[in-house]
Amino acid sequence: MYEPIRTKSVHRTADDAHDAYPHRSREEELDIQLAGHLAALLAVTDELGDTEAGELIARQVARLRGAPPARHAGLSGSPAQDLHRRAHALAGRALVVAASRADTAAAILAAERMDAHTAALAGEPTLTAAGTP
Repeated sequence: MYEPIRTKSVHRTADDAHDAYPHRSREEELDIQLAGHLAALLAVTDELGDTEAGELIARQVARLRGAPPARHAGLSGSPAQDLHRRAHALAGRALVVAASRADTAAAILAAERMDAHTAALAGEPTLTAAGTP
């Protein structure tokens, strides 16, 4: 009735394809995500002209990526209030990921940046890094 299949199937099971491409662990994925949020925060921080905070963020990005980050070269022309809102949101995202991966240093930095941008939005004097006056 039917001819038996004599050639190898072109279809593969999920188990066969497991080693066909590299996989990353959850920690590696969180590192990549955290570095991305911090790099975006760095770009906004550089645009705001906060060099001290920018250096702290750049160190964390370099630690996570293993290489120094590219620094923001262009200006968006956005008002400072909009930049502070954007930076606050990015710092919040970084805080969530840092907490998820139990990265205390990045979590503290992100929380400090959130506080600084909240103060800037409220018109208060900006906080410096590590709570120093």
